[in-house]
Amino acid sequence: MVYDAGHFDVIVIGAGHAGVEAANAAVKRGAKTLMLTLNLDMVAFMPCNPSIGGPAKGVVVREMDVLGGLMGKVIDKTNIQMRMLNTGKGPAVRALRAQADKPLYIQEMKYQLEKLEKLTMRQAMVEQLIVEDGVCKGVITETKAAYYAKSVVITTGTFMRGRVIIGDMSYESGPNNQRPSVKLSEHLEELGFQLVRFKTGTPPRVNSRTIDYDKTEIQPGDEVPSSFSYETKTTITDQIPCWLTYTNEKTHQIINDNLGLSAMYSGMIKGTGPRYCPSIEDKIVRFHDKPRHQIFLEPEGRDTEEVYVQGLSTSLPEFVQHEILRSIPGLEKTEIMRPGYAIEYDAVVPTQLWPTLEVKNISGLFTAGQINGTSGYEEAGAQGLMAGINAAAKALEKDTLILDRSQAYIGVLIDDLVTKGTNEPYRLLTSRAEYRLLLRHDNADIRLSDIAYQLELISEERYKNYQAKMMMIAEEKKRLAKATIKPSEDLENLMAEIGGTTLREPTKAAELLKRPEVSYAFIEKIVPAERDLPYDVKEQIEIQYKYQGYIEKSNQQVDRMKKMENKVIPDNIDYDAISGLATEAKQKLKTVRPLSVGQASRISGVNPADVSILLVYIEQGSIAKI
Repeated sequence: MVYDAGHFDVIVIGAGHAGVEAANAAVKRGAKTLMLTLNLDMVAFMPCNPSIGGPAKGVVVREMDVLGGLMGKVIDKTNIQMRMLNTGKGPAVRALRAQADKPLYIQEMKYQLEKLEKLTMRQAMVEQLIVEDGVCKGVITETKAAYYAKSVVITTGTFMRGRVIIGDMSYESGPNNQRPSVKLSEHLEELGFQLVRFKTGTPPRVNSRTIDYDKTEIQPGDEVPSSFSYETKTTITDQIPCWLTYTNEKTHQIINDNLGLSAMYSGMIKGTGPRYCPSIEDKIVRFHDKPRHQIFLEPEGRDTEEVYVQGLSTSLPEFVQHEILRSIPGLEKTEIMRPGYAIEYDAVVPTQLWPTLEVKNISGLFTAGQINGTSGYEEAGAQGLMAGINAAAKALEKDTLILDRSQAYIGVLIDDLVTKGTNEPYRLLTSRAEYRLLLRHDNADIRLSDIAYQLELISEERYKNYQAKMMMIAEEKKRLAKATIKPSEDLENLMAEIGGTTLREPTKAAELLKRPEVSYAFIEKIVPAERDLPYDVKEQIEIQYKYQGYIEKSNQQVDRMKKMENKVIPDNIDYDAISGLATEAKQKLKTVRPLSVGQASRISGVNPADVSILLVYIEQGSIAKI
């Protein structure tokens, strides 16, 4: 018999990377929140690689931090290594990546959540939603506890009807042999959800004591570690290195000889896998011309001997995994602690969601994370954050938040999902962002701090620190615009040292800084500031001057895009009544139900001619008079 177990503003189902961010964000917006999870010892567990960040993903973690998220703060406290990637390239593709201490990360994240006064955490399996007249009003657990709320966020990750596969063996399971969520998946189908079957996988974990590191290449962290969170004051300096090795012809031969035993090629796996994170057997088949593939050995923490073999994701039988490992330099005597496996799971087709991540056909219900067809902790966390913000807004009748593609990688991620959908586990890439020069690691606070403050996601103190930084940038830029540097013998010698050409006439410091070979540190030697400025202020000034022309061009493109985004499509529009629209365009527009002409233009199957017809109809047709 179902009993009334409690009433809340927001209920979050799941405590993975999406769930923890959703719960935290909802609480920050003032919502009394309940988080239900299968296992409270697995909060923010990393079932795959022990790392956070990387290209595009690292920027997302910074954006989450500005919006009050937890991931950046927690990884700053619990990492074993920090490394800034692509430092030799432009600022648009630079990205921070951290190796995590997995057990410590879970411990710290759980502690951060336990400190939230308005958050209740309970261990329970949710089997059913309470939906009445198209409105979600709560959930029912397997123990018949009914919890009621004005908003519900589902963040079940890869647990829905999860099935683990190793060779010809398979069994129902979530990641890391956790219980799968079966009845909730079936219930969503009963409610009319369109689900798809996706697949992901992990490599074996091996014992560090059985690795011959002398045969591998060391991959140390940065000498001066960076941080993800703008609130982090001190960084971890006693870093632990990763190690690099490679597959070889022998490895590839073993895999080719056993392809028939791979669940991927035997037909056991039905779900679609991630294109950008293929299994080792898929790599060997697809890239058969490559003589070797990189294998990174990543420690899983300070107080464990487990090492994650990045690049060796597989569903081959365990005995084959042993053969593969022992063919690789440094791993000839390695011992497997956990075999690699593939996992299939149900995901929601994300075009069923509004840009707020609310389900279109069920009011008050939100979904976030891998349930929406994404891969990666960072993509999951970002969706959880946004779903939590908007679920609380729904419950408390506050302003919702939708970030556009020019504001954040988070905006690109969600717009891609709800507008285009995905036919495979979606991974965020820098190439997906048309305004990536504006969406940099270094300027996340400049892009999003005002929004975060308005929505009460960050403290007054933090916002004042941001304003002080902006004031320092403005004052220093003003000083450099006025300071004149005159030609001299000393200057000529300094310019020669950096390979620069001699000044022939007096030049403003700001103009000199625009030269590729001239750094802010060089300018400081000639016209020193009255006080020593923080590193991030100096970095921001240099980037803004050096890339000024490109940034202005990108901003002009954004202005053109926003004209399309500001053309709102009325809720009551009848696409069938618009003559001239292609049949495919009508079908796609009715399915996605875009909020603006800009969003409509990004739907696959809606071509520029369809967009022009839609614009004319909205601006001049009968719909404009309603």
